[in-house]
Amino acid sequence: MPDAPASPHPYASLTPDTVLDALATLGLHGDGRLVALSSYENRVYQVGIEGLEDHRNVVVKFYRPGRWSDAQIQEEHDFAAELAAAEVPVVAPLVLQGGTVHHHAGFAFSVSPSRGGRAPELHDFEVLEWVGRFLARIHAVGAARPFVHRPALDLASFGTEPREWLLTHHMVPLDVQAEWTRACDQALAMIADTPLADPPASGLATLRLHGDCHPGNILWTPTDREGGGPHFVDLDDARTGFAVQDLWMLLDGERRDRTAQLSGLLDGYEQFREFDRRELALIEPLRTLRLLHYSAWLARRWEDPIFPITFPWFGSSDYWKGQIQMLQDQCEAMAEPPLVV
Repeated sequence: MPDAPASPHPYASLTPDTVLDALATLGLHGDGRLVALSSYENRVYQVGIEGLEDHRNVVVKFYRPGRWSDAQIQEEHDFAAELAAAEVPVVAPLVLQGGTVHHHAGFAFSVSPSRGGRAPELHDFEVLEWVGRFLARIHAVGAARPFVHRPALDLASFGTEPREWLLTHHMVPLDVQAEWTRACDQALAMIADTPLADPPASGLATLRLHGDCHPGNILWTPTDREGGGPHFVDLDDARTGFAVQDLWMLLDGERRDRTAQLSGLLDGYEQFREFDRRELALIEPLRTLRLLHYSAWLARRWEDPIFPITFPWFGSSDYWKGQIQMLQDQCEAMAEPPLVV
């Protein structure tokens, strides 16, 4: 188990008054309704604003200090604005006082319109096809120009570096460390033989991605109303990478289930953009990298009190034994033929 936090966490000073004061600097005044939304990396609040039609709500996001530079945040916002201009249903930050990146009390923050919705029914072929069409449109915009400041999703950043950090900071208990290291090294060696080891040299195209396109980041609204269907939210993890990164997290279940889901997504996707089938071999390597990155992310954030409360199981020997088993399972999955559609 990681040590208990020894110093104040980055959000210790982010009180409700600070949230409202930040909005007031932009001429937005809360009407007393303030709700913390589910978010671990950043802090996100829905706030009712006075004087706006229909008691409009906004969502204000306070970025975790030290994670992204202003230039990297601005690239996220610019990408969202490009998508919105192309009529892709993303929730983009509002332009207030001439900009989208604002600062108050040591925090960078943004303000977006509030959008409701539920997770999409990803076992419905029509829903999958619809989501696939919009993913293709996101990627068409993403391929138009590169990120300059935002990093790539590759073996080094999501695999090698997290492994070294966890071992250097003694996060893996000694009784399981050797076995975890062996399983980790086997998995990374297998990924080293894929295009993720050196994306620019792979011969496969890379582009700007959503980066974290799991079902929780797609809000579905009823299709019998104007603007219904999927709305994509939270571009906080936007990076450069392969197109398949934005598809694989929408697949679950047994192999036959994942094959059917992928077929639905690609039926929609390829109505707007060609998909390189060679990228299907990257699904399990990407899943493995996310597994490693997730453990390091939890360990790095442990000084934030929301993490011990939300993830009390993290860091024990049993946790790491589970990780060993999952890494071994992933090595078997990576050795299997990729999905075929």
